[in-house]
Amino acid sequence: MNLWENTPGHCEEIPALTYYPAKNKKSDAAIVIFPGGAYECRAPHEGQGYAEFLNEFGYDAFVCDYRVSPHRFPLELLDARRAVRTVRYYADKYGINKSKVVVMGSSAGGNLVSLLSTFTQPIDHEGVDDIDKEDFLPNGQILCYPVVSLADEKLTHVGSKYNLLGDKYFDKGAEWSAELNVKPTTAPAFIWHTAEDTGVNVINSYVYATALRNANVPTELHVFPFGGHGLGAAPGNKHVAQWTGLLNNWLELMFS
Repeated sequence: MNLWENTPGHCEEIPALTYYPAKNKKSDAAIVIFPGGAYECRAPHEGQGYAEFLNEFGYDAFVCDYRVSPHRFPLELLDARRAVRTVRYYADKYGINKSKVVVMGSSAGGNLVSLLSTFTQPIDHEGVDDIDKEDFLPNGQILCYPVVSLADEKLTHVGSKYNLLGDKYFDKGAEWSAELNVKPTTAPAFIWHTAEDTGVNVINSYVYATALRNANVPTELHVFPFGGHGLGAAPGNKHVAQWTGLLNNWLELMFS
């Protein structure tokens, strides 16, 4: 479904949600997925691929086709907020509990999840209809090898940061950097990364987990010693592939 009848802001593509119903549904929670791709594209294995294994675990999933480059901030965040609001607005239709909406993202999609979870200021084009009356803050967040910091030049993924912020906001990344905007009310988090990731520095995950812990936000962090970037469900890496089962355990603990 399209997120708006008439998409606000610059629009070279139409932001949308694709619904993936659970098999043998075991929970009234839902996971809204934001695939990675350096804010330049959206990787299918981090979108549909995730939805399919979550369906096998018994969870409804929605994959969000949010706008990417050449669109710039705040349109990506606008789309992400609208996606959560849309799922909540149609919660009864899908048998979803509005208080169990979890967001999930990989790499740049993880950055969008962290931004969605921590940055609460109003942005342009909000408040247009009844859907926008729904809360956009998630009840849980799942981050897979995420880009987090937009402030620390040693940590940030420069390509993702530029594709998100462009020339206009590039030097103002600290305003939206998730580790600097965590609050005690920020949603509980499940985070995983690999220590030897050369695409996105693993310290992004450590920094975010530290900020969450300092705010007393329940956080589960897994760092696997080997494996590159963009592994998704990691079907070719038996050790890293454990993360999907660990995630299932976390979801059962937090949202059963």
